[in-house]
Amino acid sequence: MPVANDAPGVDIEGTDADAESGDLPINELFQSLQGEGRLAGVPSVFVRTSGCNLRCWFCDSYHTSWEPTHDWFTVDDVLAAIEEYDANHVVLTGGEPLIHDSSEDLLARLTDRGYHTTVETNGTVVPDAPIDLASVSPKLASSTPTADRDPDGNGEWADRHEERRLDVPTLAELVETYDTQLKFVVTGREDMAEIERLLKRLRDAASTCVRDDDVLLMPEGQTRDQLEATRETVADLALEHGYRYTPRLHVDLWNDAPGT
Repeated sequence: MPVANDAPGVDIEGTDADAESGDLPINELFQSLQGEGRLAGVPSVFVRTSGCNLRCWFCDSYHTSWEPTHDWFTVDDVLAAIEEYDANHVVLTGGEPLIHDSSEDLLARLTDRGYHTTVETNGTVVPDAPIDLASVSPKLASSTPTADRDPDGNGEWADRHEERRLDVPTLAELVETYDTQLKFVVTGREDMAEIERLLKRLRDAASTCVRDDDVLLMPEGQTRDQLEATRETVADLALEHGYRYTPRLHVDLWNDAPGT
């Protein structure tokens, strides 16, 4: 998938040849509605970087992880594109955006310009940067690309993903440092035992309170049909456990269309 950008009046065409002078590998930059979490429905500019340190088999941005595509841009170029939109909420997402050092510079400069920022992260990296909302999605065992659900079909990522997917001290530092929502992708009822164990470990490790209201359960599914199969189960689990349910509004509205 090529880099997508629909900002009026901005030429943001880059190439891989720009890597030496570019700061960030950008896969998409577009305006849409935030589809998930506390701010679902808020008009937002999405900056999607390419590259990830994990490989969830169900990744909904396959083009940033399993087959990463991108062009390289300076932070100045990205800021210029963002400023063309009439939105004051910017979502930095991926892939895993925090593996790129220049994400910290982008976040600092967005804050200086008065933008509200959300960072969507897997919770394995703590940045040195201002963030208004850290949307942390710890990866459960059900995300591991085992032999029977490996998009590459070669099994090379299963062990690496399993080893890296959870880092409780890093999660604790994130919730201590930022306003945080913990957003779990739930594939079925069997995921809840691991979520409960992880929350207990995190609450023991963190010096700040992790409220049930900060815990969001989100159905796995990249298309409307896939969401239909998991949505009701996950809503029932949220009711049973006292956590919040979050939709995938962008999928409900636009299915799996890019740039949404």
